[in-house]
Amino acid sequence: MTGTTVVASDLDRTLIYSAAALALDVPDHEAPRLLCVETYQARPQSFLTEAAAALLVELAGDPGVVFVPTTTRTREQYLRINFPGPSARYAICANGGHLLVDGETDHDWHASVRRALAADCASLDEVKDHLRRSADPAWLLKERDAEALFAYLVVDRALLPEAWPKELAEWAEPRGWSVSLQGRKLYAVPRPLTKSAAVAEVVRRTGADRVLSAGDSLLDADLLLAADRGWRPGHGELAAAGWSAPHVTALATEGVRGGEDILRAFLAAVR
Repeated sequence: MTGTTVVASDLDRTLIYSAAALALDVPDHEAPRLLCVETYQARPQSFLTEAAAALLVELAGDPGVVFVPTTTRTREQYLRINFPGPSARYAICANGGHLLVDGETDHDWHASVRRALAADCASLDEVKDHLRRSADPAWLLKERDAEALFAYLVVDRALLPEAWPKELAEWAEPRGWSVSLQGRKLYAVPRPLTKSAAVAEVVRRTGADRVLSAGDSLLDADLLLAADRGWRPGHGELAAAGWSAPHVTALATEGVRGGEDILRAFLAAVR
């Protein structure tokens, strides 16, 4: 394969997995060996299989590939991840709000994002105020904002009313915001704040002629739709919704093995 390919992949529950999200469905003695790629306060947090780690090293080391970690994580949260192989030249954090170049924030990109949000969306303060007034302390565990760009709640899924995220989405939509529920986190994100816009900027800078992507949540839908080819695992919001697109492959594999299969698919596509 000639030319340059940008491989832009979501991270959590796509390439890397917490212990709770591994979804190992085999006897313990048959479980794959895992590599820890993130610690927090001296505790292991995120994993991929050793086989996936080897695939990632091969993919990121390909001279025709620009591997771009693409995440809703804040910069601080992203920088805790220690992937095997060469460091990524570009990384996208805060759902496209920050573009890192060699680990440093590109301030011109961030300024352009701020201008777009100010022009097209209700303010973060308005959204946070609505969340505080409408969330029930019975199921609300934490309320946070990420880099003063978007808000998220940590919730008790067992107690969260099924209709509440939909009602929040209906409130948010005319204000230019979208809602996504991922595990215990419920995100409220401005619609112009997208991973795909930041990926397009990486494509412009690198002169890439093709984009491959992967993701599991509704916040990854624009990333998948903007790519030439995409993959989603057998778990997550997109799988639960039956989301599909002609150029996006829906894998059956779930959990950490799904991440391994995504990396295998990336490699096959760039060869």
